Amino acid sequence: MTGTGDPFAFDLITMGRIGVDLYPLTTGVPLAEAETFGKFLGGSPANVAVAAARLGRRVAVITRTGADPFGGYLRSELRGFGVDDRWATEVPGLPTPITFCEIFPPDRFPLYFYRLPKAPDLEIAPDEVDLEAVRAARVFWMTGTGLSEEPSRAATLAALEARARTGTTVFDLDWRPMLWREKPGPYYERALAWATVAVGNAEECEIATGESDPYAAARALLAAGVELAVVKRGPEGVLAVHRDGTVAEVPPVAVQVVNGLGAGDAFGGALCHGLLAGWPVERVMRYANAAGAIVASRLACSTAMPFSHEVEEVLGRAGGV
Repeated sequence: MTGTGDPFAFDLITMGRIGVDLYPLTTGVPLAEAETFGKFLGGSPANVAVAAARLGRRVAVITRTGADPFGGYLRSELRGFGVDDRWATEVPGLPTPITFCEIFPPDRFPLYFYRLPKAPDLEIAPDEVDLEAVRAARVFWMTGTGLSEEPSRAATLAALEARARTGTTVFDLDWRPMLWREKPGPYYERALAWATVAVGNAEECEIATGESDPYAAARALLAAGVELAVVKRGPEGVLAVHRDGTVAEVPPVAVQVVNGLGAGDAFGGALCHGLLAGWPVERVMRYANAAGAIVASRLACSTAMPFSHEVEEVLGRAGGV
């Protein structure tokens, strides 16, 4: 249960991108030569929701799909993973997005987004968002891509303002340059003023703050308004800095990487789980790192999200807490 006193409140509501991931079933093969593909639920907010649901949290996602078979597939997948799909609605006339990737372990995973003429998840309008539910959620998760176009931008900002920094509000910096047609700076600045947690890799932090050094970026994110800045550093682990002065620098969990694309989403779902549990910052980061490592060692994203016993097993082997 959520513990909020509201039986209808969710532990986590995510908002934004969803689509179908089509991944070659053979690694090290370019798309032009791939012959077989696996079909998976995709999109960072959807995957973060799945990751948190796998860890036992009550989760919903606010998004939109095309009115097509792929849209039906995605809603079915959400339900199958235990994610409430009541706010995953159809947009007639726009196709459900598809994303292809190439898999070249350990560190090259090019993405090819097919989101034209416009992705349905960018058609979320302010008057379609259940602001009462967003306010009641213990954690709300939104992304940079949700700020890239209207009306999604206005809807995302309206959700942030409705929360008014109550509970935990996570801004996944989620910088996808191919999805933007204008400079993101002003919109990132507005979102950071309403967020309590910011999460991003070095490039995303630089887009949001202008700072490339992890510690400088973390300080800049705190100055922009958040309480906790989380800088993902890939093979160097993760840095988390809290406004209260707490600093946690956690090394990565060593795994044989198969596909690194879903690791950040697993990290995000586990981050939310740890914050909901009220754990110390370092424990949250170690747990999230372990969840991300598990998914990096698997081919898929959504279906690869770990259960709690799997994360605890990895932590035990790594000597984590």
